[in-house]
Amino acid sequence: MKPREHVDAAEMKSESLSPRTLFQHAGTVALVGAGKMGGALLEGWIRLGIDPDRIVVMEPQPAASIEALSARGLRINPDPASICPDAIVIAVKPQIAPEIMPSVARLMSPSTVVVSIMAGRTIAFLADTLPHNAAVVRAMPNTPAAIGRGITVAVPNSRVSPTQRQLADALLTAAGSVEWIGDEALMDAVTAVSGSGPAYVFLLAESLARAGEKIGLPPELAARLARATVAGSGELLHRSSVEAAVLRQNVTSPGGTTAAALDVLTAPDGLETLMERAVAAAARRGRELAG
Repeated sequence: MKPREHVDAAEMKSESLSPRTLFQHAGTVALVGAGKMGGALLEGWIRLGIDPDRIVVMEPQPAASIEALSARGLRINPDPASICPDAIVIAVKPQIAPEIMPSVARLMSPSTVVVSIMAGRTIAFLADTLPHNAAVVRAMPNTPAAIGRGITVAVPNSRVSPTQRQLADALLTAAGSVEWIGDEALMDAVTAVSGSGPAYVFLLAESLARAGEKIGLPPELAARLARATVAGSGELLHRSSVEAAVLRQNVTSPGGTTAAALDVLTAPDGLETLMERAVAAAARRGRELAG
């Protein structure tokens, strides 16, 4: 077997059991931080059939929708001594990580797996703030997780058992697809492509609408056309097994209007070059933030 740092993504894929099956055998899951991303995960877990009474939420200002789940058994801010979670999912802003990690450590037992979705916080940082030999998964979801259509990339440390990885995979699946990697050094590139990527797509919709305005479309109509075009094209890409390049070619008639536009976008200083620069800048900034 290869050393863990050289295991490729294909080898890291697991045959995950369904969340429902896993949670029939698992104990408590603690969610630390129930903001937008944490709340999206919580909604996803319940949507996938996880009983609320198996979930603990640690959140100083829970939303009304989360408080309402207490009627179904969800425990909000209980005495830490009263819980012993199989998994702890950390979904707070990375800036407050040093403040909350001691409380996370107090929740742990030797069999607990910690799953962090804090951007830029490395496995080394997490391990240094948790009990010795803690099982840690670092993950990077993106904002379409809010509708269950995100994609998350996860990397485990060497202490994560196959069973713990299956549990972590099931928890992250609530936000959408999950990819596993073996080299944490790739996480800055992951952040630059998928973590920050939704912002690039939203900017595309903004830019397309503004371009439509400049050639005479009413602003409201230009915005509706751009939004529907980006959303519909994304859904077509999602549903199709055809590569993006082939879908693009299928839309493009030689000498037609689309070809004229693509001549500009594919010029040496066009979209591909700009995207390469943008992704490189995001990855560079990620490395800087991680220290």
